[in-house]
Amino acid sequence: MAFWRVPLDTQEIQVTLGTVCIIDDRCKGCGYCIEFCPKDILQFSEKFNRKGYHPPIVTKEGECVNCHYCEIICPEFAIFSVESEPAETK
Repeated sequence: MAFWRVPLDTQEIQVTLGTVCIIDDRCKGCGYCIEFCPKDILQFSEKFNRKGYHPPIVTKEGECVNCHYCEIICPEFAIFSVESEPAETK
């Protein structure tokens, strides 16, 4: 994201990263999680689940910001994110 000015506390803010977990057999293929993901890390998979729908898959590993929006918007509670361990910087 490009800012028109740099916020004063950018060095202090720690952005948490998340890991997206998908329960394939709960998914009904509505695509809400794909459509509304702020980082566009999801897309429909090629495989089918037991219900005959294409569940989402994560296309950009490590780019989830753990906003939990996919959890909030999923009508079937088929997706959630958990906080990842921060990568060590040297």
